[in-house]
Amino acid sequence: MVSTPRLVIAAPASNSGKTTVATGLMAAFAARGLAVSPHKVGPDYIDPGYHSLATGRPGRNLDAYMCGPELVAPLFAHGAAGCDLAVVEGVMGLYDGASGQGELASTAQVAKLLKAPVVLVVDASSQSRSVAALVHGFASWDPEVRIGGVILNKVASDRHEALLRDALDESGLPVLGVLRRAPQVATPSRHLGLVPVAERQGDAVDAVRAMGERVRAGCDLDALMALARTAPALADEAWEPAYAPAEGPRPVVAVAGGAAFTFAYAEHTELLTAAGAEVVVFDPLRDEKLPAGTAGLVIGGGFPEMYAPELSANEPLRRAVTELALSGAPVAAECAGLLYLARELDGKPMCGVLDATARMSERLTLGYRQAVAVSDSPLAAAGTRLRGHEFHRTVLEPGAGPVPAWGMHQPERRVEGYVQRGVHASYLHTHWAASPEVVRRFVEHCRAR
Repeated sequence: MVSTPRLVIAAPASNSGKTTVATGLMAAFAARGLAVSPHKVGPDYIDPGYHSLATGRPGRNLDAYMCGPELVAPLFAHGAAGCDLAVVEGVMGLYDGASGQGELASTAQVAKLLKAPVVLVVDASSQSRSVAALVHGFASWDPEVRIGGVILNKVASDRHEALLRDALDESGLPVLGVLRRAPQVATPSRHLGLVPVAERQGDAVDAVRAMGERVRAGCDLDALMALARTAPALADEAWEPAYAPAEGPRPVVAVAGGAAFTFAYAEHTELLTAAGAEVVVFDPLRDEKLPAGTAGLVIGGGFPEMYAPELSANEPLRRAVTELALSGAPVAAECAGLLYLARELDGKPMCGVLDATARMSERLTLGYRQAVAVSDSPLAAAGTRLRGHEFHRTVLEPGAGPVPAWGMHQPERRVEGYVQRGVHASYLHTHWAASPEVVRRFVEHCRAR
């Protein structure tokens, strides 16, 4: 049984202040000495970095599309084990989910799966009495979603606050917090959302501290904790990455990190370790060698386009990566990793493992995908079916090699990515908790080196 007190922080629409409120609540409760478990609905990699900074714990994603609804509560229980409180930041609007698939992957669906009360963050900057109609609509739309209170964001003045509170008195939902306009807490954004924590360092620490102070001053933390404690126990067993690997030495799997490669799910490292790998993180911006004894390489997502000159200037590491790939070692590359393995990125030489060039584009490619492995690779056997997510403003030409990585079935049919020697490279982000067999397969190929 999972009895961790929990809250889901949702909003009527994007840009209402969910990240500020959720991260601020995490920081404020952590400052009280509570162990706070941070979670994010959907595939987003960036917000969990701020959550981790606020709580000192790994930020974890709950994605009902990529992992399936049946894994949401077990993954939550895994992350929240031993914690005093869990805060779950929603995605988009409360009822927005995977396109054309009803409530699938929405914040509302996750709240129902977790039996968690919802706190609705409302941007009140351009309304007064109408806020009551808005809140009433969201609270009554799905009777299985329990909205336990409202936090009013971007409130202009004492009079504005009084008007909003008077209107909400009729809704029956308590106002659990009021936050005034405070641009100094804003975090910088660029083409794919917020700038990741790893790129901001001290500024990110200051921003999270400011969010915590703002929420502590404007919200009723005691009332919010009381609401969190109304969440009933979950009967779901916690997800575990446990696996009995073959006996023998643990192959070294090098995992790219640092400011250029910040997109990673915490469960991936846990799965690699459970499958018998020795995981060693390296930074392609700084390290001139791969970790000693590297038998396999994982290069996840991130922002290589922001660091193309620096990545290109690190010629010793590029040569080491190329030599490893040409030797047939297992290499799993997603999105940023795909670009790093290309011949060049925005005119800057990269590793040259793939006969392709990459460049920035004005077009955002974004959305969930259904995919099937076209051919055997160290990552996936031919015919393996996975769900994933694309999220990039770059174009790779050609987009698929002679042996593609995936056949896509949504939103259109196409092939994508590269399989050659031991390399599996693609734009597709996947969540390995949904398919732990790909991790075991990858580590076994590393072990066979």
